[in-house]
Amino acid sequence: MKRTFYLLVVSVIITHILFLASCSRGKRDSFSFVFMTDIHLTYERNAVPGFKKAIEEANRLKPAFVITGGDLVMDALGQRYTFADSLYNLYIETAKGINAPVYNTMGNHELYGIYKRSGADPLHPEYGEKMFEKRLGRSYYTFDHKGWKFFILNSVEDTGKDSYIGLIDSVQMDWIKEELQKTDTITPIIIVTHIPFITVNSQIYRYSTASNDSGLVVVNSREVLNQFSRHNLKLVLQGHLHMVEDIYIDGIRFITGGAISGNWWRGPYRGDEEGFLLITVKGNDFNWKFIDYGWEVKP
Repeated sequence: MKRTFYLLVVSVIITHILFLASCSRGKRDSFSFVFMTDIHLTYERNAVPGFKKAIEEANRLKPAFVITGGDLVMDALGQRYTFADSLYNLYIETAKGINAPVYNTMGNHELYGIYKRSGADPLHPEYGEKMFEKRLGRSYYTFDHKGWKFFILNSVEDTGKDSYIGLIDSVQMDWIKEELQKTDTITPIIIVTHIPFITVNSQIYRYSTASNDSGLVVVNSREVLNQFSRHNLKLVLQGHLHMVEDIYIDGIRFITGGAISGNWWRGPYRGDEEGFLLITVKGNDFNWKFIDYGWEVKP
């Protein structure tokens, strides 16, 4: 009788464990999302119809959400306030056409007034990244979806010398550490950064031993990646370069997502058409596809 009772208890425990495991797997059911970067929205070059066409194609795919990879507007770096303000308003209004939640990433072109030609006062309440934060929310944050965790990072740093570099600053590094302490080591993670962590852009388009410029890559990307070394980092989504690039190393994919604007709305850039990425997640893995949404330069 006791043996039968113990067997029943063991059976119940095993069933419960299998049920919890099934629930855990269920949290990572299939879903898809869109990564669209380097939109560079402006009033000229048929950019607004182009972005609307990209939105139409994204909506057709019915993603769970859309992540934008930065450089949402053509330029706020060297513009007067009124023009930078109008570009942000144009982006916000046009992006309302997206039928899914949108998670925005800040790019270098979202920094208001850091170029001297803008005439901006550094004490202006929307100077630098503050313009983005006032209109679109925090410049770095996390969100979760079906068991996956997304880190949206601010990879742009104003040098104070009429320029920017790719950098994850010390405040953000501390925040990443705190977030990871709250994150299970088996949770699949995706990082989104405007300026790339890793690229072979210089080696392909310049020469094989060319170094990457500090405005081309995040200068402390190794330190950032080291923070994730004990976690399940699967994917880093990157923008900035207007090229499609897929690097796989140490179990991590670094994918540079092309550009919605192609060659800044002047046609394809180095052979890459205007487009965005569709990422399809299934369980603990994913695949990706570049979507050419069919925009063409009008003569």
